[in-house]
Order: sequence, then structure tokens, then C-alpha cells
Amino acid sequence: MARLIDDLPRDWMDACLLGRLRLPEGPTPVLARGGRLFDISAFAATSAEALARSDLAEAEGRDLGGLDALEFQRAWDPVAPDALTLLSPVDLQCIKASGVTFAVSALERVIEEGARGDPATAGVIRQSLSSRIGGDLASVRPGSDRAAALKAALIADGLWSQYLEVAIGPDAEIFTKAPVLASVGWGDWVGVRSDSAWSNPEPEVVIVCDPAGRPVGASLGNDVNLRDIEGRSALLLGKAKDNNASAAIGPFIRLFDAGFTMDHVRGATVALEVTGQDGFVMRGESSMGLISRDPEELVRQASGPNHQYPDGVALYLGTMFAPIDDRDAPGKGFTHKAGDLVRVSSERLGALENKVTTCDGAPAWTFGVSALMRNLAGRGLLGARV
Repeated sequence: MARLIDDLPRDWMDACLLGRLRLPEGPTPVLARGGRLFDISAFAATSAEALARSDLAEAEGRDLGGLDALEFQRAWDPVAPDALTLLSPVDLQCIKASGVTFAVSALERVIEEGARGDPATAGVIRQSLSSRIGGDLASVRPGSDRAAALKAALIADGLWSQYLEVAIGPDAEIFTKAPVLASVGWGDWVGVRSDSAWSNPEPEVVIVCDPAGRPVGASLGNDVNLRDIEGRSALLLGKAKDNNASAAIGPFIRLFDAGFTMDHVRGATVALEVTGQDGFVMRGESSMGLISRDPEELVRQASGPNHQYPDGVALYLGTMFAPIDDRDAPGKGFTHKAGDLVRVSSERLGALENKVTTCDGAPAWTFGVSALMRNLAGRGLLGARV
């Protein structure tokens, strides 16, 4: 068992937090307000329905206790019958992600492409490419005249890449990260494919929007990436990104209000810590202040007149953190190992903690939309709301 108090936002007593629990009767939306946790399933049967309501922050529900006193079950700990299990806070929302939104990550994607999935070759390309365009790329506004001029110069030098196109071109990369209901939450296993030899965590902020495409809150995410698979071909993005247990979100969605706004997201620092069973420790930080595209621009590119999400959408904003620390041997870079404890944190969003396993070793995803609808119908939660 684990207490969640250390993984809550710094100002958790003042925050309004939406989450989901796995209770004996089924998955249940919960709201943390004033430091206490409430079962709001009678108010809204799903997280998506809750976020579509303008009165969510005032929702009433069954009091489950103080967040500082409740104990939670992590998947790798001994089973504790009285502990609560925290699920991903999103359910029926589509799960999308934006890629190459930081100059550093843009360079790393170009390096992946040139290395064709070989970590050793990547080091050579990284050194030459960073010295050539790293500073220029970091200061270029996507879609600007300067970006167009840089593109022309890089093409002339034979350095242009499809990754640079989405890094500084007018259109952001927006892709589907996981199917509806497939994300995992705090304290759960996160999966990497066993046939990947170069896998990384990607610590990110996740913006959650209502059916109208309006941002209503934020959470933390781990957009697990298989760099060798994507590096072989960008057309393998789906295979590199969308796998069993490969999308982690949590611990809660923090609702936007007077005390927490999009400006707090813009100024956030996202920290990463990986602790391996082999004694390896890696730490790093990603500053949202360095993002190339504003979060609201990314939301507009994901949802609008050309694409709607009637149950809302969760959008990973991208990361600047691309670990290059050598883990096993010089020049081999970093890759995950089974048993790695991954902690993604930010002071106003808390901490998302997961442990790494293989995708085929993680619990199979079997609870889909049909199962959820049957469960909610059996609990009498699909009737009209007041």
C-alpha cells in the first residue's frame, strides 16, 4: 500500500481534482475538493461526462475520506484488501499526442531518423547536427518567415527532415496515442515492447478538453516511446507509440479555476526520475516555457471545425526531455529495463508514478467501451442527470 499524499499537487488542499477509482462495483469518477475525496458517480457516470458539466467543481457525492488518510494500491505491491486503486483519470476521451513541440525533441527525432534506430550512430549525428542548427531551431517560431528561411537553408545543406517540418512548419504533429479506455494511471505498470532495444519515457503535461474543445484541466503523462522502431521509419509511429499499457496519465486531472490556469501550465517545470533495479538513476527536467507552440494552439490544431470529439479529448503536449545518458556501455545511450520505477512530477499537478514491464507482460487491456456501458447500466448510472 502507498499513501498518495506525496504525489499530490503542492497546494492540494486548494486544488479541485478529478480522478477515477476501481471500486468493487466498477470504475468510478471521484472528485477531490478541500482535501477530501468524493464518489460523484451519481452526478456523472464517467470522467468524460463530468468534464462536460459546468458545475463539476460543486458536484456532491459520497465522502470517501481525506486524501491524506486514504491508502492506495500500486500494481507491484502486495495486495491490500482495504486499499483503493487509482485508474487513469480519463475514460471516454480520445487520447491524442503532439510531437516534436520542443527544439531538443525535434533534433532527437532527426537523429533517430538518421541513425535508423541505432543508438551508437545517434551520438555522432547528434554532435554534428546540434552544433549546426540547435541554437537557430530553438529560437524559431513555427510557421514564421524565419522558419521558412531556415527550412530553405537546411534543404540546401541536405539536412531537412520530416521532423523539422512539424517542428517549425505551420502544422503541428498530432497523432492518436491510445484507444479510448486504454490509458493506465498512477501506480500501474507501463509497457514497452519486448522487441524494442531503445525505449524512453516521455514526461509531459496532458491537457484535457470538454466536448466543445475547451481546455478544462491538466494532468501529467508518460508518452512512452520506442525510439528504435520510430527511427526505422516515421510510418511506424503507431507501432512505436500505441501499445498495451504505453500511455500513462495521472494521478488526477486538475481543473482550471482561479488558482490554476493555463498560464501555470505554460510556466510549469516537469521533472523525470527513473530508478532501475540495477542501481541506475536518471533525473532530468523539461520546462514548458521552452515549448515551440503554445498549448492552446496545439489544442486548436487537435480539435476544431475539421475534427470534433463529442466525449472530449486528452492531448499530450510533448516533451523536451530526450535521455541520452549511457546506461550499459559508452555510446549506447539510455533504454528502459523491466522494473524501472518512473516518476513524472510537477509541483501543481503532483506526481505520476509507474513501473516498467513489457507490453505483453502487463495486464491485457480487456475492459473496453462495451464492458463499461454494461457495467454502468447494471449500476443504474445511465439515466438522465439533473
